[in-house]
Amino acid sequence: MNRKHFLSSLITSGVALSSLKTLAGIDLPASSDVEKPLAPPYLKPGDIISITCPAGYIQREEIQPAIRIMESWGFNIRIGKAVGARDFSFGGTDAERLADLQAMLDDDNIKAIMCGRGGYGTARIIDQLNFSRFRRKPKWIIGFSDATVLHCHINRHFGIASLHSKMCNSFPDEFSKAEPIVQDTIMSIYQALTGKKMQYSAPPDAQNRKGKARGVIIGGNLSIIQSMCGTNSEIDTNGKILFLEEVGEYLYSLDRMLGTLQRSHKLDNLAGLVIGGFNRIKPDDPGEEFGRTVYDMVFEKVKNTSFPVCFNFPVGHQKNNYALKCGMMHTLNVTDNGTTLAE
Repeated sequence: MNRKHFLSSLITSGVALSSLKTLAGIDLPASSDVEKPLAPPYLKPGDIISITCPAGYIQREEIQPAIRIMESWGFNIRIGKAVGARDFSFGGTDAERLADLQAMLDDDNIKAIMCGRGGYGTARIIDQLNFSRFRRKPKWIIGFSDATVLHCHINRHFGIASLHSKMCNSFPDEFSKAEPIVQDTIMSIYQALTGKKMQYSAPPDAQNRKGKARGVIIGGNLSIIQSMCGTNSEIDTNGKILFLEEVGEYLYSLDRMLGTLQRSHKLDNLAGLVIGGFNRIKPDDPGEEFGRTVYDMVFEKVKNTSFPVCFNFPVGHQKNNYALKCGMMHTLNVTDNGTTLAE
């Protein structure tokens, strides 16, 4: 993404009527059919961001660059008990990770919760989390990859926006010396959390399917999304702009996962489809070549639809992974000159 096109920050979002009702303590319906997206209160200087590890473990020293940068933005940082805890690959036992995240969801003084890293583990605790306090006083949930579980669960049941973005393990050691694209993506987190209207662009791609769409954007990691089919966290895609990203999979596995979305009718009634980074694809075994590209797979699955489709969008397991407000209304415009996505 060209830096000069990366973000539009001209307008600071206001708080919707539904936000005021929630802040007053009026409960919201637990439904996937919430009419208007609800953004948690945007952050201001002095607000608290807590860091936890609902999935993989991370050491305290590894989150120090993120703490320094977020403190430079004027926020206070609170470190959860799961940071530094370890149970094999997890950030503590299921019970420890559950208790840490639950305490943050219930603490009205915390305005945002950032995942320390991804990995695997949120699906093991999602059904035990109590979101009743969070529903009454929502806060920003921040992360990507395994955090896709939280984004989809929260959107489906509560219609509350969350932030798909880089996590603590993606912050550079020295911000001033980081590549411009790394600086931009980290700053997009600040822009989103403080209420700026977000706008993104992606270069033209000959395989794009042109068109314009408007809808709530939702999505994340493909393998996580397909694994939630049939569960209480199953993604609701009807009328929405779906974005997908993936890393480290075989081509046949990508085809299987996309096929699961097709077979479960998740691709039937989209407003638009955004394909982010599909990176570090594993090579086929010799003599077992799959023979299809990601482009081939996607269009095979959506061949009977007409909504716009774009590829190589700046989101995923890559440097150009910009913060996206999941659950907020966006306009997608795919043209011969490239793609824009605007809140």
